[in-house]
Amino acid sequence: ACRSSAIQYRCHGCHRGGTLRPYLADMFALSTLRVPFTAAFLLLIGLQASAQDPATAGGFNCLANHPAQLAAHLAADPGARAAAEEAKVRLDAHAATFQAQRGGGSSYVIPVVFHIIHNNGPENISDAQVYDAIRVLNEDYNQQNPDWTNVNPAFLDLVADVGFEFRLAQLDPQGNCTNGITRTVSTQTNNGDFEMTQLIQWPRERYMNVWVAASASGAAGYTYYPMWLDNWPEADGIVLLHSYVGSIGTSAVSRSRVLSHEVGHWLNLMHCWGDSNEPGSEFNCFDDDQVTDTPLTQGWTACSLNGASCGSPLDNVENYMEYSYCAKMFTRGQGERMLVALTSNVAQRNELWAPSNLQQTGVLGTPQLCVAQFTAAQREVCAGTTVAFADISYNGVQQRTWSFPGGEPSTSDQVQPNIVYSTPGVWPVSLTVSDGTSTLETSATAYITVLPDPGAAPPVVEGFEQLQTLAGSPWTVQDPDNDGGFAITTAAAYTGSQSVRLLNNATQAGQMDVLTSTSFDMSDAVDINLSFRYAFARRNNNNNDVLRVYVSNSCGATWSMRKVLRADNTTSNILATADAVGGTFVPNGQSEWQQSIVDNISTGFHTSDFRIRFEFESDGGNALYLDDININGMPVGLEENDGATMGLRIMPNPAQNEAYVHLDPRISGPVQIDLFDAAGRVVRQFPGTNGSRSGSAIRLDLNGLSGGLYLVRCQQGSQVFVERLAVEP
Repeated sequence: ACRSSAIQYRCHGCHRGGTLRPYLADMFALSTLRVPFTAAFLLLIGLQASAQDPATAGGFNCLANHPAQLAAHLAADPGARAAAEEAKVRLDAHAATFQAQRGGGSSYVIPVVFHIIHNNGPENISDAQVYDAIRVLNEDYNQQNPDWTNVNPAFLDLVADVGFEFRLAQLDPQGNCTNGITRTVSTQTNNGDFEMTQLIQWPRERYMNVWVAASASGAAGYTYYPMWLDNWPEADGIVLLHSYVGSIGTSAVSRSRVLSHEVGHWLNLMHCWGDSNEPGSEFNCFDDDQVTDTPLTQGWTACSLNGASCGSPLDNVENYMEYSYCAKMFTRGQGERMLVALTSNVAQRNELWAPSNLQQTGVLGTPQLCVAQFTAAQREVCAGTTVAFADISYNGVQQRTWSFPGGEPSTSDQVQPNIVYSTPGVWPVSLTVSDGTSTLETSATAYITVLPDPGAAPPVVEGFEQLQTLAGSPWTVQDPDNDGGFAITTAAAYTGSQSVRLLNNATQAGQMDVLTSTSFDMSDAVDINLSFRYAFARRNNNNNDVLRVYVSNSCGATWSMRKVLRADNTTSNILATADAVGGTFVPNGQSEWQQSIVDNISTGFHTSDFRIRFEFESDGGNALYLDDININGMPVGLEENDGATMGLRIMPNPAQNEAYVHLDPRISGPVQIDLFDAAGRVVRQFPGTNGSRSGSAIRLDLNGLSGGLYLVRCQQGSQVFVERLAVEP
């Protein structure tokens, strides 16, 4: 009989030798069928559950049936609750008539696809890490994990050989060759929510979808029971935090069983303590996982092998559906429950292992070689750097031959060769692979860029006047969305007639574009100052585009941010230099440009492979222009001219209170003169100078200037002249 209490309990039949077990009224997912919880309460639970990232909180947690997302789904679809209830009735009816056929021969094959959602961070895990995750999953579901024999003797005879085999798909939904791994670049990897999963999903009746991301809504992973997914196919699949995938790469052996746990939920298993995501609560003693051979338990977050709770003589702490971090087993009862789910038509699970689908997904027979492909850990390095390559060809590669012109060694037959590049240049790479029958080859003509180390001597002078294109120049463009990126333009310039422009519009919100310099030898620098000119306008006052400036003391292996300019005017570092423009912004003269000085570059960056980087994050604003990039005081884009040949002289030089600029008498009309200090800052301006001439001479007032070296720039139209000026105290 059920206990008497002010709380209404439900009983669910005889259990463990006739003992009846009460449990709290339908907590979490099941509660929405019988005792309705409000969407707000479910949302609160979901937010609390996702508040701590397991990778930083130091403990595994699962977000089964993601309460917040499930609540939103139920609120958006009035018929979803009834559909889930009907699906549960069908699943229960199937269970009542199903005769279990456990394990022994892996008779059920499930095609799998991994979708790696990444923003070029560590979440972009390797193929090898995915393969390792499949290995662990198959060992766990077929009693082949080497640690199962170490299970507490009290449960050793209950360890299940579930008999499911998971294979990476070899054919995609269109019948094209695949290795069962897709990669999608998106900032949504940092959310790991339902919207992220909608970026890519293969048909759930043909593949088990697994999404790997930088976040899994704050958990190590999550999915839903088949009853919820039956009428919600868009959510069908498993989301995993990248550091809980497999046992290698960004993960570890101790975190490698999370996929086994989530597949359990996906096949209708609850946590051992019942239908909640909160182990250790005394209320769990009134709940149940609806499996007869798992003891009643409060749930465990530590590996307490002799732990007992809820009146049980010993808890099954080493179960995959616990949080104990020492999982080694499913029970036979859990295996039977999963087999019922897999052979049911609820959420189309029974279609996955149908022979016709196994043929369509290519998981039958020997994998066929169909793609030759490789990657490198770095594509742009300095001389003397070792580059790690990886053969990611598929499928069934048995032999490979690499060719690395410019590298050492120049050939290899390794899966992951390490190659040293000592000579600057742009080098090709080629790879030939064979499965013993057929052979494929792939090559890239300009794959590895090796920069000089030491790099170019300062000062850095770049006004983009001599460049027709950035391709092959000292500047590298990263345009991950292939929509143009940074490019040379003649539409506007602060100095001369050219600058670099990044076109930007509302459809590009969230995109990132990068402009990176070559290497510079700053090893003998006394101080490093970076200055540049920029022009930017918003399309509307809600735009908050961001320009970040980075420096590197390791040839770009690592970067340190030194400046942030924002378009929303919330800081003193304002990116917008002109009023909002609805069409394409083109700065109207120098008044719509600003100069930025970066003077917080410490001596730790006085290296022989110093580099700078401009990173622009779009919020749908307008075009960005860069010009006159200067390091260590030389105004960018201007080479110091020979006054004798260019018709420009400064006298006297050195000077004290005044000096005179002598121009070629044939030059007429207003002349703009700017005086720069050693940090590249404009300290005096003489706009529209014309009437203060003495013949061809223009007087410069130097009163109040500190002693030191300055640069005088004279500009008339597109003509620019530069000369050094020493000012004495």
